[in-house]
Amino acid sequence: MRTLTGIQPSGILHLGNYLGAMQPAIAAQDQAGDCYYFIADYHSMTSLTDPQKRRDYTLGVALDWLACGLDPAKSVLWRQSDVPEVCELAWMLGTLAPMGLLERAHSYKDKTARGIAANVGLFTYPVLMAADILLFDTTHVPVGRDQKQHVEMTRDMAIKFNLTYGETFVVPESVIRDESAVVPGLDGQKMSKSYGNTLELFGDEKATRKKIMGIPMDSRTPAEPKPDADQNIAIRLLKVVAEPAYAREMEEKLRAGGLGYGDLKKALFEQVWTHFAAARERRAALAADLGQVEAVLRDGAARARAVAEPVLQRARKACGLR
Repeated sequence: MRTLTGIQPSGILHLGNYLGAMQPAIAAQDQAGDCYYFIADYHSMTSLTDPQKRRDYTLGVALDWLACGLDPAKSVLWRQSDVPEVCELAWMLGTLAPMGLLERAHSYKDKTARGIAANVGLFTYPVLMAADILLFDTTHVPVGRDQKQHVEMTRDMAIKFNLTYGETFVVPESVIRDESAVVPGLDGQKMSKSYGNTLELFGDEKATRKKIMGIPMDSRTPAEPKPDADQNIAIRLLKVVAEPAYAREMEEKLRAGGLGYGDLKKALFEQVWTHFAAARERRAALAADLGQVEAVLRDGAARARAVAEPVLQRARKACGLR
């Protein structure tokens, strides 16, 4: 069994990234099988055009992964652009990918509907994602339900290549994460950089406090019962970072009346800040020794290429390239 997960360095990682992708991926290290994690800097080019920001965000993602518990001794971590074989494989797959398949991609339609300028990279994003997956003989891809379609498209491309040129690629399976992993943003929508409603994993203390204290609430007084307490944004976020018993206690207090929104938000800040205290210390130590981080990424790229190169040569041979 081999799993693969990638995160785009298109912004600063937030609580939604952590719960939706990082936490389950890091937990998977202690299970049977190989775990491959990459920083998708090629993918970030579809929306980010500032070179220095890309470099900074890429380094930030590496620091965040390592600080949160990714163990290079158990897993492989690399920058996508350090394994250029992925681009050659994307071209091969693209020659067989039907236009209609790509036109049906939910992510492309959603992003262009939100006003993101359409470009060829955005349109062919699923092809590069397929190459990311197939290049490593990946068997399982953990994704949220909103990304399941991309894995299905990867399967379609792998099957079509195998039918056209002979058995070449492992056809992967998607592993759908629990819907409970959807983290609410500060405005109640799904937490996303696109919506500007995120809570950064390792944000400044003052800025983090200000964001949490600024979560909008209704005009009910502290004494009024709140029968809909489970829908409160702060309560929903507490359930992400706090011990279940504590989150339930705060929810019941809010439901019964007597707990003010200000006190609730202060409690949420304390829980968020405490939850990531140890990781924050590890990140600071890593940031003070960036040579160690670069060494991890270089070693990860070498290990990734050792797997990728034979797969690429298998594909080249199958389709008649030298």
